[in-house]
Amino acid sequence: MRDQGLKTVLMSGDALADKEYASITGAAGAGTLFTFGPDPRKKPTAAAIVEKFRAKNIDPEGYTLYTYAAVQVWAQAVAKAGTTDPKKVIDTIKAGSWETAIGKLEYDAKGDITQIDYVVYKWDDKGGYAEVNEKGS
Repeated sequence: MRDQGLKTVLMSGDALADKEYASITGAAGAGTLFTFGPDPRKKPTAAAIVEKFRAKNIDPEGYTLYTYAAVQVWAQAVAKAGTTDPKKVIDTIKAGSWETAIGKLEYDAKGDITQIDYVVYKWDDKGGYAEVNEKGS
């Protein structure tokens, strides 16, 4: 877009919550907006696991902590159900409340998460992104 002279603001979904985007676009990616959940690395419930990741020089960005939480839910449900039978584990997950690195998670009868929260982020010209506040910066 920038090479063609377009000044349009690109807005995307959560796939851009990865530093690879900035490594590909460089300065041309500055100003790009994307939606994603509030940064799970900032949640008090994630502090211990974030510290473990960072001790190994891993930034648990993007879906890392969401995936970690999904495995925590599955493991807790398996323990509660007493089996790894998928149907029984799924039924157990839907019927319960689960403490995870990203906080308490619950699911509805369809299996969708009940805590839905999204924010808008903006890429800067230094290869980072930050949450956009109500005033747009």
